[in-house]
Amino acid sequence: MSELFREGEDVTLYLDAKRKYLTTIRAGRQLHTHKGFIQLSDIIGKRPGETVLSSMNEPFVAFRPNIRDYVLKFPRMTQVMYPKDMGLILVYADVEPGSRVVEAGVGSGALTAVLASHVKPTGKVFGYEINEAFLSNASRNLVRAGVDSYVELKNADILQGIKEENIDAVVLDMATPWLVVPHASKALK
Repeated sequence: MSELFREGEDVTLYLDAKRKYLTTIRAGRQLHTHKGFIQLSDIIGKRPGETVLSSMNEPFVAFRPNIRDYVLKFPRMTQVMYPKDMGLILVYADVEPGSRVVEAGVGSGALTAVLASHVKPTGKVFGYEINEAFLSNASRNLVRAGVDSYVELKNADILQGIKEENIDAVVLDMATPWLVVPHASKALK
């Protein structure tokens, strides 16, 4: 990735601790905020950490989005976990680079994205989801966050079994996780 911002790239515009805006840089487009609008073409050629001024002369700092920026702005059709809960899951499940993780109840893909960002570059997340609409939305979210190559999504019911073997962790965000324990027991290392 180029050090300078380019058209078509995502950017996080930081106003203050409570207000950040995730958008895609497009020439000729504007991002409207309560502090004025920003000409998105003004970001092209800037370095991360540089300031861009709104029409009201308010400074916004441009950064490359991190996984938290994406997850909190994902279009969602389901309830989403928040970073404090995701962090706890990462620690308890000992998810690290190279881990192979099964997740059930993909939903919007928020937890999936965080898991994927922690298993890369050699690990994999296998996401089971029974709702095709959720799966389609999650797939788009994972692509935008740039972690889709570390995820294999399945339109499958994990209650019917886990196909993967030698798994490091199983994360269950579903109504009846206890029903998966026998399958998880067989799939885990």
